[in-house]
Amino acid sequence: MTIDRRQFIGTTSALAAAATFGVHQSSAADPKTTVNFALVGLGSLATNQIAPALQKTKHAKLVGVVTGTPSKEKVWADKYGIAKQNIYNYENFDKLAENGDIDVVYIVLPNGMHKEFTVRGAQAGKHVLCEKPMANNSDDCRAMIDACNTADRKLAIGYRCHFEPHHQHCIELARSEKFGELKAIEAGFGFKIGDPNQWRLKGDLAGGGAMMDVGVYALQACRYLTGEEPAEITAQETKTDMKKFAEVDETITWAMKMPSGVMCYCSTSYAFNGINRFNAYGEKGSFGLDPAFGYGGIKGKSSAGPIEFENVDQFAAEMDAFAKCILEDRQSTVSGEEGLRDLLAVEAIYESIRTGQRTKVGSV
Repeated sequence: MTIDRRQFIGTTSALAAAATFGVHQSSAADPKTTVNFALVGLGSLATNQIAPALQKTKHAKLVGVVTGTPSKEKVWADKYGIAKQNIYNYENFDKLAENGDIDVVYIVLPNGMHKEFTVRGAQAGKHVLCEKPMANNSDDCRAMIDACNTADRKLAIGYRCHFEPHHQHCIELARSEKFGELKAIEAGFGFKIGDPNQWRLKGDLAGGGAMMDVGVYALQACRYLTGEEPAEITAQETKTDMKKFAEVDETITWAMKMPSGVMCYCSTSYAFNGINRFNAYGEKGSFGLDPAFGYGGIKGKSSAGPIEFENVDQFAAEMDAFAKCILEDRQSTVSGEEGLRDLLAVEAIYESIRTGQRTKVGSV
């Protein structure tokens, strides 16, 4: 099997390990080793995961926020010591260009807003870390990449699992052919979605349903375990609640054939809880994680025994990794191109559902 992106394992292993050391002390931050972040969007992910993670980072520091909810401004300022001049809203966002205290904007908005604020962030002279999925479609991804390239700013996508040690070990098992040549992968992620009025069920804001939200984790696992891009895809969609899922997909299953011949069988759903795993099968054994894609509690096993590592804060590791890329002036392993490749595969999945035919994935 031909292996791509070999440098991924060593780089991300070192970065994830670094994220486990110490708690970031903002009052003693050294500007030569620290990058200042502003969170754009203060919803549940930013509130419950990302901001707390920024208290554990070594090279990333929370210094600013952007919110459309005025009542959140004082709450965040008081809790995280954010200066008044580093608090913005979506209307005055472009004034970030005048603020030398902020280096990075982390876009934590609904998917349909990613393109606008990535482009505006780059034009304001800021590096951009954008949550996954990168955007609603591949054209928007390209526009985001172009904007960051034009502004000479770095762009990374929030693929936290790349910095998680269980996942990194599984990548190493696959690439080293520990259990022989890889033959097949089975992967899935889903949950029962609640509030029918939330943005994840709105087509313009979400760009899609379960596939865009959590299906990309299964897609990512197949891509980073093989180091390959899917050559062809077949997919099917099922809906049990036409009203709730009028604008987005509920459940999708798909199969991907990789250039090496590895077959990947994947699923995602908003209809039920419990699917959160991947398993990879080689000629001489297998390995996998279950649960695989959560914020913690990841567990794994292989034909050689348990896969056991200390759980790390994946968001802290992700942000420290991007900060190091900026400090060392190098490209992120989860660059905009990585996000674009996912969207090209997602578009092929949706096309297969629409046409009922096997589809090929578009090129970068």
